[in-house]
Amino acid sequence: MLAKRDLGSRVVVRRRVGSRFTDLLGELTELSETHLTVATIRGKIRVPLDEVHRSKRVPDPAGLERAAAEAMPAPTVKRLGEWQLRAAEGFTGRANSVLPLGDPGLPFAEAMDEVIDFYQSQGLPPQVDVPLPLGRPVARALESLGWVPMVTVLVQVIDLPELIAATPPGSAFIIAAEPSEQMLSMIKGRRGGLPASAAHVLTAVPSVAFAGYQEKDVLLAMARGTVTRRWLGLTFVETAPEGRRRGLAREAIGAIARWAEPEGATRAFLQVQDDNSAALALYDSLGFQAHHRYTRYTRFG
Repeated sequence: MLAKRDLGSRVVVRRRVGSRFTDLLGELTELSETHLTVATIRGKIRVPLDEVHRSKRVPDPAGLERAAAEAMPAPTVKRLGEWQLRAAEGFTGRANSVLPLGDPGLPFAEAMDEVIDFYQSQGLPPQVDVPLPLGRPVARALESLGWVPMVTVLVQVIDLPELIAATPPGSAFIIAAEPSEQMLSMIKGRRGGLPASAAHVLTAVPSVAFAGYQEKDVLLAMARGTVTRRWLGLTFVETAPEGRRRGLAREAIGAIARWAEPEGATRAFLQVQDDNSAALALYDSLGFQAHHRYTRYTRFG
């Protein structure tokens, strides 16, 4: 639970109202014997302590964003000051966008000209993933230049021991260092194709694993895990239509979580679009909490 020393820190508070839970993410601005106050993106919210299910400080968003970038490595990366301009023939949004952490080393408008030129040279639309609230000045500057938001993605986190306790062991899942052909087909089916760069994005991480479950030689569920900066990154949690409503996604996550523990992971994260209600319900039931979000901006014309 939070203490006075946490005032001014970024925190997450899980609030129980009746039978429902909600997460508040923001700066802890007040803590008394009866209530606490969190400054969120929607304003300051006061919560009675008897409604607090659990609460804690959250890790640095910039550090987590760097761990996430290392978990989905693009084969082509151009440095623009401290920014990363990433390209992978369009395979995944994360590996084909700018990560604008720190100073680009140029006036903002000039930096964006460099971004546009880079993505034109790659045959890709220019995209910038802006972590919020950390990157709010970048978001405002982009909007002033006519860039528009495309999607918003929630970054959710959990301590690894909690995730292991919340999931079945997934003992029927096979763990491998490389994706099988059926796994690649499952990923391809969701994304409409796999360019040559996909192999780099999927496997060019020192600590990576793929969990798969088959029945009668048919892949029914899979998940990919990476360990970067002691973070387990969960990606490509997929279930075939004939394997749904059987708890296989939970088992896949459980199998990867148990693989990650001896790899040195202490916490886990995943990224999910804010309109994916089914996935959000699953991750909420496992105990994941909001850490921050990012909005992907693009430029038309």
